[in-house]
Amino acid sequence: MGRILVGTSSWTDPTLVKEGGFYPPEVRTAEARLRYYAEHFPIVEVDSTYYAPPSERNAVLWVERTPSDFTFNVKAYSLLTGHPTRPDSLPADLREALPAELRGKRNVYRDQLPREIVDEVWRRFHDALMPLHSAGKLGAVLFQFPQWFVIGRRSKEYILECAERLRDFRIAVEFRHRSWLEGPNAEETLSFLGEHRLPFVCVDMPQGFDSSLPPIAAATAEDLAMVRFHGRNREAWTSRSASASERFRYDYRREELEEWVPKIRGLAEEAREVHVLMNNCYRDYAVRSARLLRDLLEA
Repeated sequence: MGRILVGTSSWTDPTLVKEGGFYPPEVRTAEARLRYYAEHFPIVEVDSTYYAPPSERNAVLWVERTPSDFTFNVKAYSLLTGHPTRPDSLPADLREALPAELRGKRNVYRDQLPREIVDEVWRRFHDALMPLHSAGKLGAVLFQFPQWFVIGRRSKEYILECAERLRDFRIAVEFRHRSWLEGPNAEETLSFLGEHRLPFVCVDMPQGFDSSLPPIAAATAEDLAMVRFHGRNREAWTSRSASASERFRYDYRREELEEWVPKIRGLAEEAREVHVLMNNCYRDYAVRSARLLRDLLEA
């Protein structure tokens, strides 16, 4: 059996910090919260790197504040996954180098930017994660692609480009469009990822939408498998007015997590390590779900 690591998709979500009841009153600083979290879980997903590129300084601090065997999964920056990206999230020098017509826009996309700027974003993203990698604490870089990233040759080529750009690291691939797993496409998708030894991210999520993927368990790389739990809040899943916390506001019931126990154990028979991340990050929902699932797996 491979090693199973269970944790949450954030240790800094505002509702967790302010209302969750997870952190004791004396745990008030960013440093103290990470140290406290790492006493209770062996892995965490860094969500903030989706909204703005990581810094090497933060990576060094994360290394210093966690045990030697702690694992960080890092979410890829939105510009690199094809999501809309706020220009002010770019480093100042790159923002100033943008074409004039893009600087005032609310969002920009990778394909709109000059190639040299995109190349520099990739380089800095890579370099910022090197302290984690060098310390043996970087689990994987999560590429969660947008709903409009549908199955096709161009999409597959870009996945391989991502893997090549970050060839020093392990990347994992999460889809958000049903085309990847519809009918015969499922075998094609899993075979493609398996051929290139890229971990497929299994998901538990609301069903019935174009962005929905079925809750299948598949290991496409022998070293790593991954499962992310997004909750099953159908009403908020496609709401444009819901905040991120509201969108993933779902308190898993015991029987819902029990459905995944044999699947996760099956993944552990095929991969050396399985990362299980609870993304129902509202108050302490993710923390409680992670603890319950961990207990079920150990039973």
